[in-house]
Amino acid sequence: MTPYPHLLSPLDLGFTTLPNRVLMGSMHLGLEEAEGGFERMAAFYAARARGGVGLMVTGGIAPGERGRPWEGGAMLTTEEEAERHTTVTGAVHREGGRIALQILHFGRYAYHDDLVAPSALRAPISMHTPRALTDDEVEETIEEFVRAAELAKLAGYDGVEIMGSEGYLINEFIAAATNHRTDRWGGPYENRIRFPVEIVRRTRERVGPAFIIVYRLSMLDLVPGGSTLEEVTLLAREIEAAGATLLNTGIGWHEARIPTIATSVPRGAFAWVTQRLMGSVSIPLITSNRVNTPEKAEELLATGCADMVSMARPFLADPDFVAKSAAGRAEEINTCIGCNQACLDHTFSLRIASCLVNPRAAHETELVLSPTRRRKRIAIVGAGPAGLSCAVAAAERGHHVTLFDADDRIGGQLTMARRVPGKEEFDETLRYYRVQLAAHGVDVRLDTTVTPELLEASPGFDEIVVATGVTPRVPEIPGVDHPMVVSYVDVLRGGAEVGERVAVVGAGGIGFDIAEYLTDGGEKASLDPETYFRHWGVDTSYRARGGLGTPERARPPRSVHLLQRKTSKVGAGLGRTTGWIHRTELRQRGVTMVPGAAYDRIDDAGLHITVDGAAHVLPVDTVVLCTGQEPRRDLYEALRAAGRTPHLIGGADVAAELDAKRAIKQGTELAATL
Repeated sequence: MTPYPHLLSPLDLGFTTLPNRVLMGSMHLGLEEAEGGFERMAAFYAARARGGVGLMVTGGIAPGERGRPWEGGAMLTTEEEAERHTTVTGAVHREGGRIALQILHFGRYAYHDDLVAPSALRAPISMHTPRALTDDEVEETIEEFVRAAELAKLAGYDGVEIMGSEGYLINEFIAAATNHRTDRWGGPYENRIRFPVEIVRRTRERVGPAFIIVYRLSMLDLVPGGSTLEEVTLLAREIEAAGATLLNTGIGWHEARIPTIATSVPRGAFAWVTQRLMGSVSIPLITSNRVNTPEKAEELLATGCADMVSMARPFLADPDFVAKSAAGRAEEINTCIGCNQACLDHTFSLRIASCLVNPRAAHETELVLSPTRRRKRIAIVGAGPAGLSCAVAAAERGHHVTLFDADDRIGGQLTMARRVPGKEEFDETLRYYRVQLAAHGVDVRLDTTVTPELLEASPGFDEIVVATGVTPRVPEIPGVDHPMVVSYVDVLRGGAEVGERVAVVGAGGIGFDIAEYLTDGGEKASLDPETYFRHWGVDTSYRARGGLGTPERARPPRSVHLLQRKTSKVGAGLGRTTGWIHRTELRQRGVTMVPGAAYDRIDDAGLHITVDGAAHVLPVDTVVLCTGQEPRRDLYEALRAAGRTPHLIGGADVAAELDAKRAIKQGTELAATL
């Protein structure tokens, strides 16, 4: 008996049957445009097919030049281009998988000069104003979608997903706020949805009955002037009648000011939206957003929220998600933590996507963990993210690994990060590493301070890896030794008392984490959907257009100033797709963010600063230092002095914030070479 009977049950689509209820949602990898990218995509998708995914959807491919995301963006317009895709479809089919190509027209979100939209209205997140499509061009665009689907079938894809959500072109036709046309493509709702309905209808006519058509429907726009539930339901029925096979859930436009997929969003929080449409159509509905465990996916299906579950980033984190679930080994799943740091942040920076917890994602042909030819004895000192990733990867290759740490638990800086509200998912990362260390027979020695003598006394280590992390940097501020001054480590790990009036010195990622930690009222919004929706203003009654409500927040327990020396925008160095979330969160909690601050001194009166030439005194009870880190290299230097040649990774190598992404990648890469 499987613990996930609903998730792993087949889904009959009439002309074909999917082996389970798992859809791997679309993710643009950046390989679509990279040299040798199709071979790398083939390896990427084949690994997920081998891992048991029921149906996969590719990253978005434009149906024509105007629909490209940027100059040189991937298109599918010719048979020659379709031929390149056979490398991907062939690899997937050899593994017994199914794959659909997503057809995506960027509309006014495009990053090139010829961007187009229903109306010449600039998106709030863009610097460029689109040109309004003419009637003839609308017809041309429909044909481009249809032709792309026809070519996808020619390339061997099992279906297509027509991207009608997230604020891209199709969505722009549907919403009155972005469609000011007065012709047959604008005005009344029936006219505004003609564009997507015609795309689906004509696509079905062209590809025939035995081809999957997934339509990604924006079920909750979360923008002013968005659709109502009644309108969404009407469109769902029209899309079904036009010939769609499956309806996938889209939540929020890219310009929406409500987080929908970040780690601070509760798991499966938006499944209620899909559930509202259950019974309104007869074709299967797919729910999505922040579903990252088989338990949550099973719960959503068992309670009637959907017929199928879409999980995208969880398959970056672990290609064997389904296979492990089916085998009763869910504790071995490398869980997606929703951080966006290596996936979406990379995509929107025009870099190859990957995964913080699995740096091999989209790099399967480059970062290879092949069995070792000679088993070595490897000592790894430091059980933070770098040491953990190196230990597991090296042991997986067949090496005998001993992992040391002076603490009484693994995790290093992750044990602090997990205490920050909204970052509880790091618990899953720590669970994964604990399981993997045991599964691969790593000799873990905690509460152990390592010296060169200890390593020399042990039976000959062939390799020594130093991953000893960082220590907080103490700035040169007069009075920095005042009793009111504590470091972020004192707060997150040492339980230091913090007063009601606080100055946080340093506004990098750690400074933001500390500010969020100190202003959190204990409501655990990231774990409780009702609280989350109240905080961010989501109307779950769906009475308001777009599902927008009024944010309601409790008064924070502390008054906090977040300061930085730089004159640039506070938080400018945060993640490209999540920085705005953290800034908005702190503004709503009343945190004062101060750039360009010179720290004069700290005394009984508080923190003395100068901003724009004017002196100020912040009468605070506590000053928290988040002023960077220094690498801990004492052991490394001692080993070198003793004639050894140790490897240096993680924060001990480069102390740049608390960079788990870099640390895990570096640890894995080193293990691949040992």
